[in-house]
Amino acid sequence: MTRFLRSDAHPEGYKLEDLLLALRGEIIHRCDAIAHDHRPEALHVMSNNLSILKHISESIALAMESTRVLDRAFGPSQAAKGGPPRIGSADDKVA
Repeated sequence: MTRFLRSDAHPEGYKLEDLLLALRGEIIHRCDAIAHDHRPEALHVMSNNLSILKHISESIALAMESTRVLDRAFGPSQAAKGGPPRIGSADDKVA
């Protein structure tokens, strides 16, 4: 069962891209908080955060593309309304 992502067993969950967008926003907020701190540790953390933001942004684009593919092939998801998954099997359980 998924804890955060929308699924047949968790219809109130989030789309992957929505979680990634929220996460990216929080990291940007953290970056803003340390933007003017020029100590080596802060610079190192900022550098790491910028790398993470790049990967998250790439992941957002991939997740959005997957949603477009599924929407184009199968129409809008009905998972939030308790509908079946568009791909895979409702019998497949994710731990």
